Amino acid sequence: MQDNIKRTARTILGALCLLIGTVFILLPGPAVIFIPLGLALLSMEYDWAKRWLKISQRYFRQAAVKADESLRWLSRKLRS
Repeated sequence: MQDNIKRTARTILGALCLLIGTVFILLPGPAVIFIPLGLALLSMEYDWAKRWLKISQRYFRQAAVKADESLRWLSRKLRS
């Protein structure tokens, strides 16, 4: 019984975080925080969420590397 309550709570909280993150894609807000958080909570219960969490982590890692390279390039241009 208690496991069922925990599973339901994780599912509801994960879905809510995922929904908030999706809304924050369109509105200004921390979508980058809420989407992985929601997927992490859902991945404790569902395999599809685990796959999407890995995909999103890969995407966010690549975006961070590109942003870092762009900032380095801009810094070099501003110094010269």
